[in-house]
Amino acid sequence: MLRPITNCLLICSLMLVLQARQGLAHPGSEATNTSAQGSPAQRDGQHDFDFHTGAWKTHVSRLVHPLTGSTTWVTYEGTTVVRKVWNGRANLVELEVDGSAGHLELLSLRLYDPQARQWSLNVTSSASGTIGVPTIGEFKNGRGEFFDRETLNGRAILVRFVISDITSNSCHFEQAFSDDGGKTWEVNWLATDTRVP
Repeated sequence: MLRPITNCLLICSLMLVLQARQGLAHPGSEATNTSAQGSPAQRDGQHDFDFHTGAWKTHVSRLVHPLTGSTTWVTYEGTTVVRKVWNGRANLVELEVDGSAGHLELLSLRLYDPQARQWSLNVTSSASGTIGVPTIGEFKNGRGEFFDRETLNGRAILVRFVISDITSNSCHFEQAFSDDGGKTWEVNWLATDTRVP
């Protein structure tokens, strides 16, 4: 008489353990509702740079010799003009500044990849005339982070570019290099844009 009851208890216990391991839940529970709805949709970031469209007054600080132990910075003042392309899925940035180290003209083509849902920032200067390695990333919680790998003085480095403190009238840009695989970062470019009224 005890044997059928024991077998029944063992089978019921085994079924409960299997249900728990497979993540099965009772109808109406949160787990069932989540799986029925599927995973949340990925964020579409194609208009992430819309805030930057227009004319800006730009202040730039640049570390003259990055990753050398140097602490010599130079400053520039000038303008940045940003134009939308392809209804916001791309934009063109023209930066022109002057300072103690001379004149800088930079052009950045920012392109949105709808499959990856990421942006590539492609920068060139009037002095080089060639586009460098694209810095790739995205915006999360109002902050953009973009990364790439480059060489500096023959050494492989990582590059991080951050866009933060975004308001309707100002934004902040910061570039940093790492020569130790991202353990430490040295900031070498700071820029603040203030919208021209």
